[in-house]
Amino acid sequence: MGAQIRVYRQKIASTTSMRKIFKAMELIATSRIGKARARVQAALPYSNAITRAVSAVATQSADVEHPLLEEAETPQRAAVVIMAADRGMAGAYSTSVLKRAEELIELLHSQGKEVDLFVYGRKAVAYLDFRDRPYVKAWTGNTDNPKFETAREIAAEVVAAFLKDQEEAGSVDEIHLVYTQFKSMVSQEPTVVRLLPLEVVEEEVTAEEDLLPLYEFEPTPEEVLDTLLPKYIESRIFAAELQAAASELAARQRAMKSAGDNASDLIKKYTLLRNNARQAEITQELTELIAGADALSAS
Repeated sequence: MGAQIRVYRQKIASTTSMRKIFKAMELIATSRIGKARARVQAALPYSNAITRAVSAVATQSADVEHPLLEEAETPQRAAVVIMAADRGMAGAYSTSVLKRAEELIELLHSQGKEVDLFVYGRKAVAYLDFRDRPYVKAWTGNTDNPKFETAREIAAEVVAAFLKDQEEAGSVDEIHLVYTQFKSMVSQEPTVVRLLPLEVVEEEVTAEEDLLPLYEFEPTPEEVLDTLLPKYIESRIFAAELQAAASELAARQRAMKSAGDNASDLIKKYTLLRNNARQAEITQELTELIAGADALSAS
């Protein structure tokens, strides 16, 4: 009985230590989520402005020709950029992104396209390494605090692959981005967007502020796009990194709160079992004392 009490005491002590870790990680995530959301909001005006500028150039110049706007007649290979987390303990955050990426890869394969993978985050790297699946390049180390330099490097790699001739090694005809879109503290959605070839969708204008601005191009729309499109791709990738970072922190905060609550429930359970074991031990000792006293009085 004493050994059983010691086991429960050890379980209570270890669970208490784990609860402290969960609580600390929850507090860290909570303190950082506000900054991450602020960065998402701060990046929106620039991202929206450059998107409107690129859309205006492409729609106002119907005869414009640019490599980043042209679709291959027979697409043979696609690049997929997967954005996961560097660390775990964030619930199903990375798992959901990787599952969405697998669905996209399966779809591309069904269309007869080969896939080149570019991965962002240690969880995505570990996932592919464990399955012996190759990838072109990986970036790790700052998924919960994105750097614009990383977005610039990713953009440079994928755009360079897109601009290669179709016959060249490492060339791709499409670029897709898989990341988690931050909608609220309780809702984060794995999302797929096609970065290249650029899709410009003309939508019905319902308000004056929705009208695209009119531009005069000097010297040519093609040269304007030469400058705008790389910055547009960089801004889209960086915006995705910021969305993914906010989603990761929100998922970690929620997961750590749930883990902490479960640890508290386990501590209550083990405490009750320890008390029951202690009470049983005391009862057994009393029973033995009474039986011994009865035996002595009988003799």
